[in-house]
Amino acid sequence: MSAPAPGAARGLVRRAWGAALLDADVYEEVEADRGATGQAFAVVLLAALAAGIGSVSNGGVRGIVWSALFSLFGWYVWAWTTWWIGTRLLPGPETSADTGELLRTIGFSSAPGILRMLALFDPLAGPIFLLCTLWMLAGMVVAVRQALDYSSTLRALAVCAIGFPIYAAILVVTLLLLGPWPL
Repeated sequence: MSAPAPGAARGLVRRAWGAALLDADVYEEVEADRGATGQAFAVVLLAALAAGIGSVSNGGVRGIVWSALFSLFGWYVWAWTTWWIGTRLLPGPETSADTGELLRTIGFSSAPGILRMLALFDPLAGPIFLLCTLWMLAGMVVAVRQALDYSSTLRALAVCAIGFPIYAAILVVTLLLLGPWPL
């Protein structure tokens, strides 16, 4: 396996920055680029590792690993759930999407989560996690709007609002089946 080209890393950083800035054009770009799934995976993984590092005092090294695995699984479940709701329950007149498009756009909506590593500093931990979570949710709404070709942000927000309890239930069941810290 060869190392990625230097331009690929710059492209990943540019896209992650644009996604964090809620730039709809960046979300459109990653939606259309089937080769960007690996980059989306990298953004989700970096955000998960950052969250694990930010909460290392609670979970230790095992928590970092568990955070990464849980986030990657959750990313796939969320993309599939959002695709199903957006294309089956609430499609718009222009809606045309596959799960890959949602994996890519939703993956990039995790970009603000990379800042969660700053939660290492105790007095800031709570506010940092809250700010990053809200920022990621805003990115997710933009990601869903662009991936599902909606003209309405309200429709994208509805898809996220309907899908989140389903996503959360699946993750809770997974936690119950696996138990805490399965590693």
